[in-house]
Amino acid sequence: MEYFIFIVKKIVYVFFDVLEIALLARAILSWIDQMGELKISQILETVTEPFLFPIRKLCERFHWFENTPIDMPFLLGWLLISLIRTVLVLVG
Repeated sequence: MEYFIFIVKKIVYVFFDVLEIALLARAILSWIDQMGELKISQILETVTEPFLFPIRKLCERFHWFENTPIDMPFLLGWLLISLIRTVLVLVG
């Protein structure tokens, strides 16, 4: 059972590593490909948007960060990943 928990935690860590890299790549590409026409930009949006969409909707619903020039749901998503990692380290 201990081995199973170890494997599941490693899978979760890898998932969040990949998601974090995809978010970073999407942020960098947003400066280069502002219209999102490159295929890699579309792939990164497809991978990261299911994670960011609920955060965006929550911010829109409560009118948080409406007039900020920074993509705050992106930053909140990044912080959420860090929080989840910290909790996983503390629990296990």
